[in-house]
Amino acid sequence: MNTRTDPQLLEPQTMTATGTSPTSHLSNAHLDALEEETIFILREVAAAFERPALLFSGGKDSLVMLKCAEKAFGVGRIPYPLLMIDTGHNFHEVTDFRDFRAKELQAELIVRNVEDSMKRGTVRLAHPGESRNVHQSVTLLEAIEEFRFDALIGGARRDEEKARAKERIFSHRDSFGQWQPKAQRPELWTLFNTRLAPGEHFRVFPISNWTELDVWQYIEREQIALPSLYYTHQREVVDRRGLLVPVTELTPAKDGETVQLRDVRFRTVGDITCTCPVESLAATPADIVIETLAADVSERGATRMDDKTSDASMEKRKKDGYF
Repeated sequence: MNTRTDPQLLEPQTMTATGTSPTSHLSNAHLDALEEETIFILREVAAAFERPALLFSGGKDSLVMLKCAEKAFGVGRIPYPLLMIDTGHNFHEVTDFRDFRAKELQAELIVRNVEDSMKRGTVRLAHPGESRNVHQSVTLLEAIEEFRFDALIGGARRDEEKARAKERIFSHRDSFGQWQPKAQRPELWTLFNTRLAPGEHFRVFPISNWTELDVWQYIEREQIALPSLYYTHQREVVDRRGLLVPVTELTPAKDGETVQLRDVRFRTVGDITCTCPVESLAATPADIVIETLAADVSERGATRMDDKTSDASMEKRKKDGYF
């Protein structure tokens, strides 16, 4: 089942019958430190760059980052636009929530579409069923050129994937939008080198030092509303190479596969063609904190088809301009 939900009804319910959070005994000191660091970086971007933008997908990591931006600047005062690169194959629950949250914060929202790049001929699919996810880098670089962005703030975390673990918080990109992992600038004592030559830009990752567990603890503490996909719901799936692939028009069941109705949630959300849910009954952030404590596979490892099947590694994709 995949029904539309009013974003205003998605406030997480985290209290037990006694009126206390199941994870209220956990210390908040480390969350305070992470939040403080993130707010510092968001303010540093506003001070150091002329035309920054915040990459905003409507997913949990970008919503956490947006919450920190709200605290850093206030509603209606975020000093840079929100930018989303839309593949055209995103979950409607996420794009609806993206629009709702941007309007709530009175923030400018810019959406650029991979489909427009396809019409221009700058993106060409190998076949109609190919995932558009990797091609977002082309549309992103086109948006950078269109708006002359000199810094893009992203919600990537170092615990997600080994290539992302290599990246600096202020990650330099050359005039072709490429990342050179062996030529990164040092960031000793939290000193950031923001010098740019014409045509270059930075990717900035304020929540680099957060983990998936930190994100969910912060969501619980701050009562951050999320798209409904992040919590348990029933969905038709097929088991394919160890992943629960959602059965949709874009990802139909193959011959010989058995369609099952399972209780699932999404640990990460992205393009429908490459994002899978996990089996779960977790209905609140507190439930997900407990599940995350027991998880032995990263969220990308457990949910992303493109990471398992793509010939291009994440490091190669990032060198070519990917998020």
